[in-house]
Amino acid sequence: MKQISFAQAEHQNKKKVTRRERFLAQMETLVPWQRLIDALSPSYFPNSAGKRGRPPIGLARMLRIYFLQQWYALADEALEDAIYDSQAMRDFVGIDLAVESVPDATTLLRFRHLLEKHALTQRIFEEINAHLAEQGLFMREGTIVDATIVAAAPSTKNQAKQRDPAMKQTKKGNQWYFGLKAHIGVDAVTGLTHSVVATAANVADVTMVSHLVHDDDKRIYGDAGYTGMGKYLDEEKDAPDSRCCVAAKRGAIKKLDDSPM
Repeated sequence: MKQISFAQAEHQNKKKVTRRERFLAQMETLVPWQRLIDALSPSYFPNSAGKRGRPPIGLARMLRIYFLQQWYALADEALEDAIYDSQAMRDFVGIDLAVESVPDATTLLRFRHLLEKHALTQRIFEEINAHLAEQGLFMREGTIVDATIVAAAPSTKNQAKQRDPAMKQTKKGNQWYFGLKAHIGVDAVTGLTHSVVATAANVADVTMVSHLVHDDDKRIYGDAGYTGMGKYLDEEKDAPDSRCCVAAKRGAIKKLDDSPM
């Protein structure tokens, strides 16, 4: 049994359980860690027979650190600092500063690049959704669709000193944005995300709806940006059995407010 440090003992004996600790405890139980490790190990531990150098940091630890980065939206350097600062994060990752250090920002960057190179982020998403489905957490009663702009600085350029061709400019309200757009499908009952598609920021929300829903969804809910989505789902216009439930546009609501009725 590993002996705990004085800092860990002091942390465990405190009376208040923080929101971060509660959240991480829930994620410890909810995320199928061993399933993810089994799925990603072939790409993370290729045949290294005869190779020199330090062995890679354990996949289980790097996965937990990667999840922390996504949950708390931290840059690599900020993530490294946060783990040093937070005993709750260190306990979640399994790091004891008395005997080891936190992986540096460069290591975190390389791990993200490894995931991108082998399309492992999509594999992670699929494995987690499969696990949730097996637990009966997807009700399949309906889907809520939405989209959010993932903005980047217009000056962002790649190694060839060119803008990323996948990023485009778009206008929302009176504000212009440059970057990507995440199109998301969420289970209408549980609120769990089951579908994600990334496009350039200028792609219309409604055009991606067919990639976000299930064939057996009873209802599909969207905001005014999804007006006319029945066409993209091969439904007849104004069909009485349409699954589409779209919010009215702001102008139509204003007319109702201004009417004498």
